[in-house]
Amino acid sequence: LQGPPIYIVVPGKVYRRDNDATHTPMFHQLEGLAVDEDITLGDLKGVLLEFARAMFGRERELRLRPGFFPFTEPSVEVDVSCFRCGGSGTLPEGGRDPLCKGTGWIEILGSGMVDPNVYGFVEENGYDPERMQGFAFGMGIDRIAMLKHGVPDLRPLFENDVRLLEQFGA
Repeated sequence: LQGPPIYIVVPGKVYRRDNDATHTPMFHQLEGLAVDEDITLGDLKGVLLEFARAMFGRERELRLRPGFFPFTEPSVEVDVSCFRCGGSGTLPEGGRDPLCKGTGWIEILGSGMVDPNVYGFVEENGYDPERMQGFAFGMGIDRIAMLKHGVPDLRPLFENDVRLLEQFGA
């Protein structure tokens, strides 16, 4: 086990029961972890906002809201304004936007400050809970691609239809 400081980003696959336009039973996730002596919630906010602006453009609205994740405290979820309804929650032709469920927002990732209790499990490797602070985040790469390219449903990304890929120059 590596001692602090540590700054990593790790890709992987995740499995769950969800299956709708914005959730699939298997998806690709990118997780990040930063642990050092002077990391703050402000650092996490800056990293997440800069990522979202670089990925989606400065014209998209972003919001951070409280959330719950078992190994972080406080926990924060990051949402981006819905590309389909422009953040209004209503489709241009009228009616509630089913993609964002009428809220105008789509969650892009969960994150938070590493709970100090977690460091207790690796304290012998230099992770003193009194000195170390850090943040963690996890984002679905497939959902990020969906939002970046305006794909209204994640499921076609897994159907292996080359016509979908050709739309994006692949």
